[in-house]
Amino acid sequence: MSKPDFIYLASQSPRRRQLLEQWGVRCEPLLPDAQEDVESLEAVSPGEAPTTYVQRVTALKLQASLARLKRRGLPAAPVLCADTTVALGRHILGKPVDEADACRMLASLAGRRHRVLTAVAVGKPAGRGDRTWAALSTSWVTFEALSAAQIRRYVDSGEPMGKAGAYGIQGRAGLWVSHISGSYSGIMGLPAHETAQVLHAAGVRLI
Repeated sequence: MSKPDFIYLASQSPRRRQLLEQWGVRCEPLLPDAQEDVESLEAVSPGEAPTTYVQRVTALKLQASLARLKRRGLPAAPVLCADTTVALGRHILGKPVDEADACRMLASLAGRRHRVLTAVAVGKPAGRGDRTWAALSTSWVTFEALSAAQIRRYVDSGEPMGKAGAYGIQGRAGLWVSHISGSYSGIMGLPAHETAQVLHAAGVRLI
């Protein structure tokens, strides 16, 4: 099996890029054009289950990324997309719209166990249709009880903004985590095992 020289990473997340580099994968950014409405891809459909949502959004991101690759006339290579969401029961906690929203999310997670779902997908341009592979990582995270003052200080740090569930486990919020079951890297945004599986299927060996 020949190994591609690189893959495209269709994500602005520095954490995903860092993880891929740690795993020895060279990646090139494949970011949206200015006219692309990426935010609309993350809209939640009425009554949508968290698992369905994160897989659907990842598939849409991959579809848009493969079209972007062809539109730009770039060299063919595997394209990697991922999406992470936090779920409290069937309630999806996306990225906070403002600081008040971040405070509400963190207050709802305090002292409780929640799911972190990360879907990952890889696509390869093909003559008669693109080939795609996908996987899903489900992890459980338990936060200790938090005071309003703790939450406010964390939100004031700016770290929760732009993150699903209003926290990043690799940052200060990790100090609140009393228990994890699942994939730590998946909670960060790119599950190691599942990513290795889909990349291997696309011809990219990590080890």
